[in-house]
Order: sequence, then structure tokens, then C-alpha cells
Amino acid sequence: MIQVAQIIFILSVLVILHEFGHYITAKWFKVRVEKFYLFMDAGFSLFKKKIGDTEWGIGWLPIGGYVKLSGMIDESMDTEQMNQEPQPWEFRSKPAWQRLIIMLGGIIVNVLLAWFIYTTMYTTVGKKYISTEVLQEKGLAFGEVGQKAGFKNGDKIVSVDGEFQENFNRMVMDILFSSEVIVNRNGQNVTLNLTDQQIKEILDKEGRNFIGRRTTSITIDSILPNKEAKKAGLKVGDSILAINAKKINFFDEFISTLKSQKQDSVTVTVFRGAAQKDIRVKVDKKGELGFRVKPTVKEDFLITKKMGLFEALPAAIKESWSLLVYNVKSFKLILRPATGAYKQVKSPIGIARQLPDAWDWEFIWNFTALFSIGLAFMNLLPIPGLDGGHALFTTVEMITGKKLNDKAAGHVQTFGMIILLTLMALTFGKDIYQLIADKFF
Repeated sequence: MIQVAQIIFILSVLVILHEFGHYITAKWFKVRVEKFYLFMDAGFSLFKKKIGDTEWGIGWLPIGGYVKLSGMIDESMDTEQMNQEPQPWEFRSKPAWQRLIIMLGGIIVNVLLAWFIYTTMYTTVGKKYISTEVLQEKGLAFGEVGQKAGFKNGDKIVSVDGEFQENFNRMVMDILFSSEVIVNRNGQNVTLNLTDQQIKEILDKEGRNFIGRRTTSITIDSILPNKEAKKAGLKVGDSILAINAKKINFFDEFISTLKSQKQDSVTVTVFRGAAQKDIRVKVDKKGELGFRVKPTVKEDFLITKKMGLFEALPAAIKESWSLLVYNVKSFKLILRPATGAYKQVKSPIGIARQLPDAWDWEFIWNFTALFSIGLAFMNLLPIPGLDGGHALFTTVEMITGKKLNDKAAGHVQTFGMIILLTLMALTFGKDIYQLIADKFF
């Protein structure tokens, strides 16, 4: 329920402010706003109240919201008024440049919101990120798919497309978007170029977990029930030193050694208390013993940089711009079917499932800023039915001096809405299916 509450709160903030951008610019140019709705009121609304010319309401379907402007074919698909003579207060009666500003109003507010949130966060809790330099000090560890793509345990990232990314989480994304990755391997620089098929395997099988810190400490954090580690007498707190008298320096070496000894027994040397102890343990068919190690504490690699207002303002602008660039790169990756990136697109249901179980204001505001830029980018796309589609036709009108007639505009809007509703149905369906599968299968 906490996850649901968080996504509803975030969506409410974003939708209200996005639509307010359209509302306030429409009011500036004396356009009548007939409706202002949070969420969609298909068939009926949960709440509505008319104040002046505007009906304010909350719909039952949490997939967005809208403002209905007089004299405009929009999400409501109300074309009846378009058969009447244009009135001075209608959207269609205004100059093209005013209509363009109204269309871009929501996008502008989304960008300003992200800028405001990041400025506030940087001046209060500070800018926080996982340091790539600190985390990969002893090298990086890669999953099977990452190694298959050409990475090797111990590699250090030198650059991705010619640049070094100080934020480790961003660096992982950069690799998936990259044309060229240069790693330092045993003192030598090695160039890697990921193929679409390799990216697909990473996304399908390991995701962000295909790369991580190379762990040197192997301390048992928990023993799994009915597994070989418990039967053999391994205990929580034991530190693994060697396998079959071979010293183990990194956790990935420990894993690879076990994989090569499937269904055999190995002698594990552990440090317990103040002494070393050799324990004979059988390796199961998966190449595992049956325990979990202590997880990496992200705070060990966390950089916190608190800023004054005049430093935070440009830093927040830079961050907002970077996120917009990442959205462009993500979209380009989605348009490459061979990568399978389109499968990663999520509906609010899928997004909610990734949110933390506890209410965390710092996380929520950071996620809201991230989502706000994503919403701005999505609405910039020149797709009929989105703000970007309206803005495109208005821009063409300003250049050519020719306006799309109302009938054609209606057909274009209908086509755009069909595309959007189809995409929404597919993403919602996928996430609902996944939710059910995770619960019952």
C-alpha cells in the first residue's frame, strides 16, 4: 500500500503542475478553460465542482489528467463546438505563437519543477551519488552476461564514448547507450563495442546487476536452511580465506571456483573467532554452498556535496539537462528492436512495484524530479495527441502560414489517441500479468 500511495502522490503532483502550466498560459491569453482534471474521468468522475467557467475534478482512472480549452480538439474528443463560429475566448481564435506557448506550458512547468526540486535538495541534504572512482578502486565484477559481452572481472572503466562518468549508476546506463567502452585491464586499455544482441542479453537477464563492485571481503551473513553450508557446519560471521588451499582474494573468484566444482566436495578455509578452520563442504548442482555474504554498504562509496544557493542553481540546471539527454538516449535504444529495450517500458503499476516499501521523502522528491523530466520529454514527442504533436502542427503553421483544418485535426487527434491508448494497454497489460505471475507462479 505504501508503494501505491507513493506513485499516486507523485503522479498527482506531476499531473496537477503539468496541467497548471497549460491552465495559467491559457488564462494569460484569455482562453476559456472549461475543465481541469486530475486523472481521467472516462464515464464519470470521483469529484467535480464548477468555479467560474472551469469545472475542477478528479477522475477515476489514474493515467494522467487534462485541461479542456474552449475551441480546441483535445483528449476529450469534443468536436461539437468546432462546428460553431469561432469566439474570441477560444483557443482556435488566438495567434499561433500564443497557442504554441499554451501547448508548451505543461512541459515548461515540468522542467522548472525538476530544477526547483534539485536546487532545494542540493541546498538541504546535498547532491548524492555513488562514486565510480571509489567503487571501482579494486576493479569491477561482472555477471555471466557481462563477461560474455567482453568484460572481465577486475576491469576498471576508463571512459564511455570518450567521457568518464563520476556517478556509478549513470555510468551503468552510459554503457548500455554507448558506442565505445574503454576499460583498464591489468594496466592496459581495452576497447569494447557492445552489439544490440549483447545489450538485449544484459537487459533480459541481469539488468543493472551485470556490473558491480569487486568484493574483497567474503563474510557469511546468513546460512540458508537445508543447504550444504548448514550441513557442513559453516556459521554466520565466518570469513572465507581459501578453497582447496587456494587463497581467495575476491568474491568473484570464489564463485567461479565453486562453479568449476559442481557436485564435488571442497575444503573451505574460514577465519572464525581468532583461528583458521578447514571445513569440508559439498557443492550443489548450481555451484553453490548455500549462504549469503554481507551486502555492500553503499554509504562506503556515497559522495554527498552540499551546496549554497548560487552553486545549486546551475548544478540543478545541469542535472535537469542531463536527465533530458538520458531520456533521448533511452528512447533511441527503445527504437532499436534488436536490443529488446522496449520490453523495459513500464506503466504506473510497474513503476510502483520498484518504489521502496517505506515512505522516504528524500527518495520521493528525487524520483518526482526524475519523473518530471521524463514526462516533459514524453510530451515533447511529435505524436498526435501529445503536447509535442500539437506544437509541431502549430510550428508548421507559423512557418507556412497554413493551418490544419478542423476536420483533419480531428482525424489526426483520433489517430494519435488510438496509438497512445494501445501503447498504454500493452504496458499496463504486461505489468498486470507480471504482477499476477509473481504472486501465483
